[in-house]
Amino acid sequence: MIVSQSLMAQAQSAPDSFSGLAERVSPSVVNITTSTMVAGRTGPQGIVPEGSPFEDFFREFQDRNGNGPEGDRPRRSSALGSGFVVSEDGYIVTNNHVIEGADEITIEFFSGKELDAKLVGTDPNTDIALLKVDADEPLPFVKFGNSDDSKVGDWVMAMGNPLGQGFSVSAGIVSARNRALSGTYDDYIQTDAAINRGNSGGPLFNMNGDVIGVNTAILSPNGGSIGIGFSMASNVVTKVVDQLKQYGETRRGWLGVRIQDVTPDMAEALGLDSAEGAMVSDVPDGPAKDAGMKAGDVIVSFDGKSVSDTRQLVRIVGNTEVGKSVRVVVNRNGNTETLLVTLGRREETETAVPASQQQEGTEEPATKDLMGLTLSPLTAELRSELGLQDSAKGLAVTDVDPAAEAYEKGLRAGDVITEAGQTEVLSLNDLEDRITEAKDAGRKSILLLVRRGGDPRFVALSLDTDE
Repeated sequence: MIVSQSLMAQAQSAPDSFSGLAERVSPSVVNITTSTMVAGRTGPQGIVPEGSPFEDFFREFQDRNGNGPEGDRPRRSSALGSGFVVSEDGYIVTNNHVIEGADEITIEFFSGKELDAKLVGTDPNTDIALLKVDADEPLPFVKFGNSDDSKVGDWVMAMGNPLGQGFSVSAGIVSARNRALSGTYDDYIQTDAAINRGNSGGPLFNMNGDVIGVNTAILSPNGGSIGIGFSMASNVVTKVVDQLKQYGETRRGWLGVRIQDVTPDMAEALGLDSAEGAMVSDVPDGPAKDAGMKAGDVIVSFDGKSVSDTRQLVRIVGNTEVGKSVRVVVNRNGNTETLLVTLGRREETETAVPASQQQEGTEEPATKDLMGLTLSPLTAELRSELGLQDSAKGLAVTDVDPAAEAYEKGLRAGDVITEAGQTEVLSLNDLEDRITEAKDAGRKSILLLVRRGGDPRFVALSLDTDE
């Protein structure tokens, strides 16, 4: 009887309805439409042999679909997404991939009113963008909540513009916390609230009506929601938004080391009490080297905060003010030493492209078949054909074996693979290296970040499909 009453009490904590919350926050949620000029495309070539009796039919088909001579002309492409107002003077948060490369950005409010938006700044590392609209009157807005207070099992509500259907609400729970998918600064909230294409950039609310996440990506075998969606945690987003508002760009701290996690075997060999901290594997020119840090040091504390692993250290450093002098405690040869490091700015180091990355595919095959996919490094020609920005990086999918797992999971020609095993891939060799690393680590599958029309999606492919 006691158990039954306890279960009933828990069931009663579920909301009877989300209508009140939806009505309260919906005026602050917006639909985003972008417009971009892209190069013309001639469409698929070589579908039938020249001189075939079907040649005229396919040429007529291509002409009807804008892939004939007229299709060679530049054309305007539109995309849809979501966002939300965070201040009465018109600042709007969305995903970077929603507005990337856009010439025009139009904001539609719940009332139906439309305004043109200006881009304030973007952060591709967290896929966040900040927009600004000028309105005649103060705009309704929502506030960020503390995502660290969210617990697995808490109710959440997502709002946005899924599949271009206009304002829509979905609800679910927090399925997991602190997910790291593909980025250095990732802190995703996983939710089973339905998130589909077009929801990108929309808010994830707690039951108080505070934004605790920005809906960003889904894990799906078919491109639709299967209840595994990811929202960038608000405690990451707020720092990015503040910097974009103040500077128009991010300014993250930079320590200047290459690091790796400490394994139990490493801890035993180093005489450490536990497998915690971040092992320094290399110290190139930079702040850490200037402060006397050495390869083999284990960073156990940074600016008064204990360091448990590399992921935590990267996030702490990135959130620390550029130019600040911090105390870094390291374990060196069994002894503890404290170094005083003046942080640099990470964005300045990222502008220097290694020589190995300055040329595209000059020493590798133009295409390669891997895991049922025919892949090619992105070239200027491919970027033009796919309507991508000149800065786009990754591997283009030029063909998919219909019998392969990749086809079953929704990959198609025209998709672009930008990451594998949570690491950026710029060449075919990069992807092969990630596959080898995954196999060597005993993993049975590899996680790919696939972009289609700018929208990201994670797809896990079995490694035994490699031919």
